[in-house]
Amino acid sequence: MNKPLVITQVCRRFGPVGGMERYVWELSRELSLMGHHIHILCEQNLCTEPLSGVHIHALGTVRPKPRWLAHIRFSRHVHTWLKQQQIPEMIIHSHERTQDHHITTFHGPPFAKILNLPLWKRFSLRSNMNLWLERRELCGAQVQMIVPNSKQISRQLQHYYPSINSILMNPIVPGVTATCSKRPLRVISNTAGTVGFIGKEWRRKGLEVAIAIISKLYNKRPNLHFIIAGPIANDIKHLFASAPFKFTLLGEVNVDAFYPQLDVLLHPASSEPYGMVITEALSAGVPAVISDVCGAASEITPQRGSTLPLTAPINTWVEELHQWLNCAHKHVDYKHSWHSTASSYEQLYKRINLNIPEK
Repeated sequence: MNKPLVITQVCRRFGPVGGMERYVWELSRELSLMGHHIHILCEQNLCTEPLSGVHIHALGTVRPKPRWLAHIRFSRHVHTWLKQQQIPEMIIHSHERTQDHHITTFHGPPFAKILNLPLWKRFSLRSNMNLWLERRELCGAQVQMIVPNSKQISRQLQHYYPSINSILMNPIVPGVTATCSKRPLRVISNTAGTVGFIGKEWRRKGLEVAIAIISKLYNKRPNLHFIIAGPIANDIKHLFASAPFKFTLLGEVNVDAFYPQLDVLLHPASSEPYGMVITEALSAGVPAVISDVCGAASEITPQRGSTLPLTAPINTWVEELHQWLNCAHKHVDYKHSWHSTASSYEQLYKRINLNIPEK
């Protein structure tokens, strides 16, 4: 076996509690299982049980607002801890707006998109500080590698920061946990079918658009069932006041039990840096009909689902769902383990030069 690496992951909230946080948690667990020594620098440890071989250092919370100042305060805590510890041959992998990392993973759209707005809309302390923090994360002298978590993010980074092209790595997409049960194969009536939607941030993930789509699909399939998971039922029940179709509001769910109930996942998000629910559904054998702004669109093939422009007419979405419901007797196939994600990072870590002096 090769010499174990010493890797520090930097993430403000550590635990399987969100998209980015889940990415860091799964990556850290897999790297530890591969024999590497893992440290976590965070504000809060949100793990409900310990991870073997993962040393978690909770540095204390900072005031969350203003957000740019919270980033600076957390970055200072990280910087102080690293200076005090002086652990030899440590690779520093950040997922935040910090200043000491060798490698950073970029999980969301660049803040630099604000540069597309008129000057009067972006001239503020908040805008200037967020742009400075982003440039520091990407363009710091010590930064050797930048990893986007999707092709979509990669294209955006190339556009707004062309100077980083030499250190911009290929995207490393999230893995999928292998424990999710497969959707049972079934033949359904051409008037029925079960469509699912999942996402706590239901506005950004397109629930209102999904309801409009399902309302039209109901005309073709009057026995349709729409299942919604994630949002608190009381927060969204008003959206269904005049819904003619059958629906179920599940609230927070165990996804292992959720996906096998579905015949198709609908995800017309208006903004989605990746969308792990999409690949989780695919892994469970469920096709997905999604918007083209989802980072996970790179994982959709004609055999796995459909990707549509946000501007596509409602009837186009309806027809795609209708066709996939007619294929309910088939499984889609998707595999991408967290071990594969961790192995991709392991190869990058081995290329990092820890002997470059600070500038």
